[in-house]
Amino acid sequence: MDSQSIQTATQGTEVGFEGGKKIKGRKRHILVDTLGLLIRVVVTSAALEERVGLVAVLRAYFADGVQRLRKIWGDGAYRAQWLTLWVRGLKHTHKIDLEVTDHSGPGFQVIPWRWVVERTFAWLLNDRRHSRDYERLPENSEALIQISMIRLLLKRLA
Repeated sequence: MDSQSIQTATQGTEVGFEGGKKIKGRKRHILVDTLGLLIRVVVTSAALEERVGLVAVLRAYFADGVQRLRKIWGDGAYRAQWLTLWVRGLKHTHKIDLEVTDHSGPGFQVIPWRWVVERTFAWLLNDRRHSRDYERLPENSEALIQISMIRLLLKRLA
C-alpha cells in the first residue's frame, strides 16, 4: 500500500494541497499484490492523509466482496495508533494484518516489499497520461489507472 501525489491539469473536483510535497492536485492510493499488480485504487484530494486513504482503499476493497488479503505492508506514513486499532477491528472478520516497514539509519536502503508498490507507480508513469491528472472526476482517473494496468497485463500475456 502506498500513495502518490500528482498535479492536476484541470479544475476538477476533489483537488487539494499537500503541504509536505507542495503539490496542488490529487493523491492516488493503490493496493498491489506481491507482483506489483493492481488490486485496488482510490483517487482522492491531495490534502487527504495516507492513513485515511488506507481506510478508504480497504473499505472499497471489502465492499467488492473479496476477502483474500492477509497482510498489508506500508511505509512510515501508515504508523498511527488509531489505524492499528482499526485494522485489528477488521481482523475479527477479515483476518488482515498491517505491518509498517521503516528504514533504520542514514542513506538509501532497500526495504523488503516496499519496492513493489514503487515499481507499480513507475509502470503507471510510463503512460504519459498519468504524469498529471487530466480528469475532472476522481472516478475517471481511477478507471484510467485500471485500464493502464489491464494494458500492462495484456502485453505480458502476448
